[in-house]
Amino acid sequence: MPGPTSRRTPRLLDRSTWPEARRIADILRKETIGGALLLAAALAALIWANSPWAQTYQDLRAIEIGPAALHLNLNLATWAADGLLAIFFFVAGLELKREFVAGDLRDLRRAAVPVAAAIGGVIMPALVYLAIAGGAPRGWAIPTATDIAFALAVLAVIGRFLPDALRTFLLTLAVVDDLIAIVIIAVFYTAQLAVLPLLGALVPLAVFAVLVRRGTRAWWLLLPPAFATWALVHASGVHATVAGVLLALTVPVLTKRGENGPGPAEHFEHRFRPISAGIAVPVFAFFSAGVALGGLSELSETLTEPVALGIMAGLLVGKPLGILAATWLVARFTRATLDEGLAWIDMAGLAILAGIGFTVSLLIGELAFGSAGDEQVKVAVLAGSLAAALLATVILRLRARVYRRIHQAETADADADGIPDLYQSP
Repeated sequence: MPGPTSRRTPRLLDRSTWPEARRIADILRKETIGGALLLAAALAALIWANSPWAQTYQDLRAIEIGPAALHLNLNLATWAADGLLAIFFFVAGLELKREFVAGDLRDLRRAAVPVAAAIGGVIMPALVYLAIAGGAPRGWAIPTATDIAFALAVLAVIGRFLPDALRTFLLTLAVVDDLIAIVIIAVFYTAQLAVLPLLGALVPLAVFAVLVRRGTRAWWLLLPPAFATWALVHASGVHATVAGVLLALTVPVLTKRGENGPGPAEHFEHRFRPISAGIAVPVFAFFSAGVALGGLSELSETLTEPVALGIMAGLLVGKPLGILAATWLVARFTRATLDEGLAWIDMAGLAILAGIGFTVSLLIGELAFGSAGDEQVKVAVLAGSLAAALLATVILRLRARVYRRIHQAETADADADGIPDLYQSP
């Protein structure tokens, strides 16, 4: 008989290295706080929009500021969507680049699962939406994006002891998801393309790239070319948030030889993530989530429209099915197994949690339908995200004891290596 093999059975989800786990834990703490602010801002908008003073909310959204000579006299709602969300996508771009250059995902084996899951989690909800609301195809991308801040806010309440491998999987899936979303926005939601401003944006983008590669970190030097890039992309007809990703991709990840400390990408991420999570996303949520719900009959009528049903089914059914199908296929072809103690019900709970689509879903909804279907899209996104959050809560809470045991084992390993508990509250 052949002797026992020394090859380790491949794992579908591996625990991060300790330095990477510490960095991810710090990101999750910041995003969790940002998620709480996002929920508070969205709730405030909903209450205001359904109060006797609802018109003042709409009047606030419509206030225009900015230089008209540069065609930037935009209302506050547009500034929030086009301007502040560029910061959000800048941070997402930094995180994605760092993960694939210096993080654990530079290992293709580690990257395969969350990347495949993110792709499946985009394709399936789009197909579900089109099957239900094929008469309004422009909305196909609305249920494809995961809102990491919203999801982590839910996770902070129900899953404090969620294993490291699942946390890392959720964060990476959401980051890849955001990159796919910005590609979708750039390719499918650019109504008219002005080539000259787009080509002109390459000049300040190149200046920004040269400055950051030479080690410049002074905001007063970097802000002018960054703003010029954003303004020219905005003028080109491509959604201005694309500029955030383009700027992020120019930032080096690794330090120069002989230098100590974090690389430029990690430095900028550390500086801008609190602004993104604590200001940009909550302000956008405040200006986007305010929708008049009306009475029960009106709400029921809205939620039974094909577009609303397509969005809700895409988030609640398509998203989890796409993530689980892609993950299962990776496991099937690589013969990988889940980590010890985890089961497919854990992946199902996490996949349903990924069906919380808020920030980017609302943005795509505005691009797809404008003011014509604005209220219908908002109600559907809110309803679908809330349903996904409640269902994920039930599933993950049922596994709380298992997560606690795994957490205790991970903490014991950390203690043995002299590393403090990474997931303590800040």
